[in-house]
Amino acid sequence: MIFKRRDPRPLLRAVGEFFWPRGGWRRAATYILHRMRRLPDSPERICIGIAAGLYVSFLPLYGLHFLSAALVAWVLRGNILAALLATFYGNPLTFPLMAAGGMELGGWLLGKEVRMSVGGVMEAIGRAGGELMHNLATVVTGDPVHWGRLIGFYADVYLPYMVGGLLLGLPFAVAAYFVHLPLVRAYQRSRQKRLKARFEAARLRQRTRDAGDET
Repeated sequence: MIFKRRDPRPLLRAVGEFFWPRGGWRRAATYILHRMRRLPDSPERICIGIAAGLYVSFLPLYGLHFLSAALVAWVLRGNILAALLATFYGNPLTFPLMAAGGMELGGWLLGKEVRMSVGGVMEAIGRAGGELMHNLATVVTGDPVHWGRLIGFYADVYLPYMVGGLLLGLPFAVAAYFVHLPLVRAYQRSRQKRLKARFEAARLRQRTRDAGDET
């Protein structure tokens, strides 16, 4: 298959590289930014996509960030691939900060006291996800359905997290647009100059060869 690795990674290695990419997060971030700058689209559309991907990363949509980022970018007429790449801003290093900020802001807006730590939030998300998967599997297994954890999770975690994330992510998304816009513009101008210089050099070499053949 085209996208299949020649040397499949062991499960533990794949999980480890999700939390700490090979080469470190700095190298991974540089690679993602390089790919975003090289996208064949206008700087404005690329940066709208980046803002959409970053904004969605603030929301408790684990497992749906790609789909949500693509949808937001499509609605805003941004670059969808840039939005998918920008979801990288949501990673194991930043998710705890996003979750804590969203929970605090959402709890304050809803008048709910947030007594759960960031680790507790992640555990609650895992437990709720496990219960949801169990309930979906009951269609086949016939086991009894349980909704207690999901109901408590929605009231105590998901709702304040979502409300806070919707508002907290907005200024970061706007800032990302204006921070990346001059960078993408400068990169595209520089790349166009390099391509033009290569083209002119190739044309000059061709003319030199043609002149030599005539003599």
